Amino acid sequence: MDPMLQGLMALADPSLLILLVIATLGGVVIGALPGLNATTGAALLLPFTLTMEAIPAIAVLTAIYCAATFAGAITAILINTPGTSASATTCLDGYPLAKRGEAGRALGLAVISSTVGGVLSVMCLMLAAPLLARAAYQFSPPEYFALTLFGLSMLATIGDGSPIKNLIAGALGVFLAVVGVDNLTTVERFTFGSHELYDGIGFVPVMIGIFGISELLVQSNALDTIRERVVMKAVKLPSKADYKKVWKTILRSTGIGTFIGILPAEGATVASMIGYNEARRWSKTPEEFGHGAIEGIAGSEAANNAATGGAMVPTLALGIPGSATAAVILAGLMVHGIRPGPTMFTEQANFAYAIFWSMMFVNVLFLFIGLYGAKLFARITLVPTQILWPCVFIFSVVGAYALEQSMFDVWVAIASGVLGYFMRRYGFSVVPLAIGLILGGMLEQRFGQSMVMLDEKWWLMVTRPLTLFFLILTVLALFGPSIWKRIFNQGSQRI
Repeated sequence: MDPMLQGLMALADPSLLILLVIATLGGVVIGALPGLNATTGAALLLPFTLTMEAIPAIAVLTAIYCAATFAGAITAILINTPGTSASATTCLDGYPLAKRGEAGRALGLAVISSTVGGVLSVMCLMLAAPLLARAAYQFSPPEYFALTLFGLSMLATIGDGSPIKNLIAGALGVFLAVVGVDNLTTVERFTFGSHELYDGIGFVPVMIGIFGISELLVQSNALDTIRERVVMKAVKLPSKADYKKVWKTILRSTGIGTFIGILPAEGATVASMIGYNEARRWSKTPEEFGHGAIEGIAGSEAANNAATGGAMVPTLALGIPGSATAAVILAGLMVHGIRPGPTMFTEQANFAYAIFWSMMFVNVLFLFIGLYGAKLFARITLVPTQILWPCVFIFSVVGAYALEQSMFDVWVAIASGVLGYFMRRYGFSVVPLAIGLILGGMLEQRFGQSMVMLDEKWWLMVTRPLTLFFLILTVLALFGPSIWKRIFNQGSQRI
């Protein structure tokens, strides 16, 4: 039977469907709560998926990813506070519409745009991921090493910090990845005589700490914040005139979001900003943007949800996370013993297509949840933060302990949370650290394999065309912007 059909047959399991419904509802709750986001939710739930089979476990994480990305629009429109950073641009036009008494219309547009963007991006994922994997099937360790190095170079552009700070955070993640015993030489590194560190620092406790506990500490500074809420009577479908006005914007932003998602280390936040800006640039009435333009909502929401499918392309086909949440999902794959890459589509094609169809199901499901349940989920914003965040802390501690029943993992999670808090406080993004932790181990392993393959003659790497190509891309990613800026400034001075 064709792998695509076999993957679809996985959804015939009633238990998986029920699990996806629950995960989607949970993702909407997570996305609707200001301060929580898809990455935090996936990190918190990651340890609880380890007792599941691989397909349900990864399906749950991707359901959280898709649903939480959409749900950020609920709070963005109703209380002018994006539930996730990917919905920040939705506030610009969604909240003005809500203040005019059109909250239902704004949410209806957000739901339709999110669903179309998500469904089309998953279709692209089904087509692009196997093709990309087939192209990479001829890769050997040197090519994988250069590709992973290129993925690390993209950390300069991800997160809220400056490129230098992002690279420092990524380097810290790589350093944490090399703690433990080297598999090739059996040499202990930075274990300080601790038996718990022999196997290295686990992905899961660090993810829980830097995303969950650090967010708790950040939100503790905003306990007295009062948010203005808009009353919403009902969610309604957009009118024919609305569809006529935004359909081009939705398709354009879907393409933008899918492309941005495919780029290693980019994600829904960047996609939503570009989608919003392009919607304004192509609009016949750009002066309406910021005052309730429905094209602004469509551009932002279609792009950020399209980025979820796009981000899974490099994650599954190459093992390079396309976003912060994709990095958590990648950690889940590795913990379950699944190696993403070209072999996934030859040896585990059924698994890959089961995940694709699960994402498709979730994107269609939150269409109905958004239209018929948004009013109910909007009430979640009434939960006092004094109650919410202590619950998140308890959930974090239980999740960290549940992995190995080890108090050491709990202390790692707490220490990672404190580290993440101070990083955010001083302008460092925690996302590069998370991706550096995952890619750092891959980089070391692939470098070691390359040295064995090339008889320790590392300079032979540049004689391999694909390896040289990725190394050139890495240099351009790191130094290209500054070189271009210097050339541009010199040209301006001459003029």
